[in-house]
Amino acid sequence: MTVDIITIQPLIALIAGVLILIMPRLLNYVVAVYLILIGILGLVG
Repeated sequence: MTVDIITIQPLIALIAGVLILIMPRLLNYVVAVYLILIGILGLVG
């Protein structure tokens, strides 16, 4: 099984959603980290 951006995006989104549900104050940080990760993966992949 290869790990590529198509398999990583839903996993990151799921983890981010759970963190936001548990701690809503993390919303800004979770969104920022998500966007940075997707941007880096998009440039690399």
